[in-house]
Amino acid sequence: MTDKQKNFITRTLTSIVFVVVLVGCIYWHPLTYAVLFGAITAMTAWEFCTIVNRNAELQVNRFITTVSCVYLFLAVMGYNLQMVGSEAFIPYLVSIIYLMVSELYLDNKNSIYNWAFTMMCQMYVAVPFASINSLAFINVPSQDGFGVETVYNPILVISVFIFLWCNDAGAYCVGSLLGKHKLFPRISPAKTWEGSIGGGVIAIIASILVAYLDPTGATGFADDKKWLTWAGLAVIVVIFGTWGDLVESMLKRKLGIKDSGHILPGHGGMLDRFDSSILAFPAAVVYIYTLQIVMSNQ
Repeated sequence: MTDKQKNFITRTLTSIVFVVVLVGCIYWHPLTYAVLFGAITAMTAWEFCTIVNRNAELQVNRFITTVSCVYLFLAVMGYNLQMVGSEAFIPYLVSIIYLMVSELYLDNKNSIYNWAFTMMCQMYVAVPFASINSLAFINVPSQDGFGVETVYNPILVISVFIFLWCNDAGAYCVGSLLGKHKLFPRISPAKTWEGSIGGGVIAIIASILVAYLDPTGATGFADDKKWLTWAGLAVIVVIFGTWGDLVESMLKRKLGIKDSGHILPGHGGMLDRFDSSILAFPAAVVYIYTLQIVMSNQ
């Protein structure tokens, strides 16, 4: 067996386990969802800080930065569940202040770059993963007819991953067969316009199937507009997922690394695995809540 065949088998087995664990934890219960994404946030933040600290002239505080990222995820989750109020974000703000002020006393050579990468970790890792909670926990009319209540609905979260996976698979297949025009050669020479369009079409087809099989009305819209809402979500996820992939590729190029880590055999690190999600989830949140505002004003 050649090394290429071994790598293919490794990638395939890792992908199967990854999908089973991810979908299973999201769908099973809010607690398994919280544990899963809390761990993913921690590993991704730690990995980001690790690759930054490989540069001898840079040194960010991995522990405090990682803890603050996980705390923001949990705080947003608690806030969306109406378990805690806005005061829950005070410890997060304290950690950010500490990370800024501490550089005054450490006398590092490139303190301003340490600040920059520390804050980038918050924006690039903490905020996107925390935003997932706004899809997982949605407000619906209460059963007694008065006010609203918050319920756990994993369908939106899982659907974003489905659209990303369909886009990746479609882009690879169509790009391999028909790809001629480079999408972004400066950052990712392998991506083509043909592949990106093909991946988008596959994702839209998947969204129509999701709309048809969605018994819970996960988007909160009427049945006559449900398929169009899902198709729009797929388009948003494809566009911002592609940008997310390109952003991570640029980050690795600038830092001079091939893979962000080695925690996932055959796939690299957590950033390599969730690069598309990092921009797709915040964009999905903006899309869903913007539509809800528009519909509520009609």
